[in-house]
Amino acid sequence: MTRPINGLSHVRGSTARPLIEATIPAFLKEVCRRHGDRAACVFSEQGERWTYDQLARRIDRLAAGLLAIGVYKGDRVGIWSPNRPEWVLTQFATARIGAVLVNINPSYKKDELAHALRAVGVRTLITATGHRDADYLGMIRALAPELARAPVGRLSAAALPALRRVVHLGEDDKPGMLRFADVMDRGRSGYRARLDAITRSLSAHDAINIQFTSGTTGRPKGATLSHYNVVNNAISAARAMRLSPGDGLCIPVPLYHCFGMVLGVLAATAYGAKMVFPAEGFDALATLKALQDEGCTAVHGVPTMFSGMLDHPDFARFDLRRMRTGIMAGAPCPAPLMRRVMREMHCKEITIAYGMTETSPISFQTAPDDPPERRVNTVGRVQPHVEVRVVNKDDEVVPVGQEGEVQTRGYLVMKGYWGDPERTAEVIQDGWMHTGDLGVIDAEGYARITGRAGDMLIRGGENIYPAEVEAVLLTHPDIAQAQIFGMPDERLGEEVAAWIIPRAGARIDADGLRKWCEERMARFKVPRHIRFDTEMPLTATGKPQKFRMREMMQADQTPAH
Repeated sequence: MTRPINGLSHVRGSTARPLIEATIPAFLKEVCRRHGDRAACVFSEQGERWTYDQLARRIDRLAAGLLAIGVYKGDRVGIWSPNRPEWVLTQFATARIGAVLVNINPSYKKDELAHALRAVGVRTLITATGHRDADYLGMIRALAPELARAPVGRLSAAALPALRRVVHLGEDDKPGMLRFADVMDRGRSGYRARLDAITRSLSAHDAINIQFTSGTTGRPKGATLSHYNVVNNAISAARAMRLSPGDGLCIPVPLYHCFGMVLGVLAATAYGAKMVFPAEGFDALATLKALQDEGCTAVHGVPTMFSGMLDHPDFARFDLRRMRTGIMAGAPCPAPLMRRVMREMHCKEITIAYGMTETSPISFQTAPDDPPERRVNTVGRVQPHVEVRVVNKDDEVVPVGQEGEVQTRGYLVMKGYWGDPERTAEVIQDGWMHTGDLGVIDAEGYARITGRAGDMLIRGGENIYPAEVEAVLLTHPDIAQAQIFGMPDERLGEEVAAWIIPRAGARIDADGLRKWCEERMARFKVPRHIRFDTEMPLTATGKPQKFRMREMMQADQTPAH
């Protein structure tokens, strides 16, 4: 049933098609049996092109190579890289041997990387040498200077006590590190004979992936997902888009996020569709070229990516007439933009999806045959085998049409935050994931997301947690107090704003503070709007009033009439 139950904001998805009890390697084996000779992956920037059978052989080489260097079931394997062929191979190879893939944001800076590695006890880190202006290997060496003298594979670093080995994607030898190519070469050994037995020992309910999220507050926590979570969510998303073996899905969204890894890679795999990766990071021109050259029929993106393509000066010269569908998600999707995508990009069946990392990720999605107004103004109806309710502050389900907190229950809810039972218990109660998002469900079961109960903000598809940014700002010697919140932004949905109270006698300016921040945090977290003041709006009990700060900063930016 997808319509509300008894006039309340409570919906259950269809159970007509059963969920599958399959691990990722078992899932891929069946896909290869059906579609082995079909195109699986195209990496435009690297010039790589594989069929599903070729993909499977490369995965087995890497999986055997990981065994050869000492990676075993349950070990956490970090992947710190933009969208590259090695990322996809690592995603499947870790699952093949039951290791737990740990997704690390390519934008992370040194301290953020250290937190991620320590929080979940990463033993093996697979890393690019760098991305854009970031020197990954330099940051790793700063955290683990012991690498310079450590025997390869036997690192013992004071700051990263669990980390034993670093594998880099470059071609040159680096002290204390392995090359990715070396690991692939070791996969030619007898370890390959052990793979099938290891795979048979795995359960679909084993933890297989950790993705960092803060929910609504605090330092990033490791949301832990199983094969069962992500395989079934990928299948549901693919069915909603009506993917088939003849489709080509363009994936410009980052692989470190569920959007790329689950709704992109695994959803395309579910139906033997072709995955196309235009570039290591999003580039509007490269994406448009890939859409045309590879005859793509589907594309994923956050709203800013679609805007970037539509507004590119060369947009009109690309032939996108084969385009049909895809997913727009990751931030509020403006209705005018959705209409442009449907009309100008020929994506008449484009879908909007809503969810969160902790729910593998999506719980609502529009359908190609939904009325146009529903497809541009809602996030659709509940997904199969998913139950959602909207509740008030007393945890009572509200009537249809009333706003409240969205709560989700079903196969898609994460196993928990890695090593953090207290935080897990705060957000999962009686099986219900408390999302922190505010929403409304109408009489026909369509949902709208109206805001967030917490103060997390989303900038161009990136979740930003104010407490994390505030903690960094308070280490600045000239800052006494700092509050972070979101300001509306036409292009990105929200931008980061900071209300700063400097210390007495401090000499600090906005440009200098931004430069300081860029050295300590991912660029998307750096405040764009900064206000220095001697005080901030407070409640009667002394709590900062972020909504008042937002209003005051918006008023400051409003031109006088």
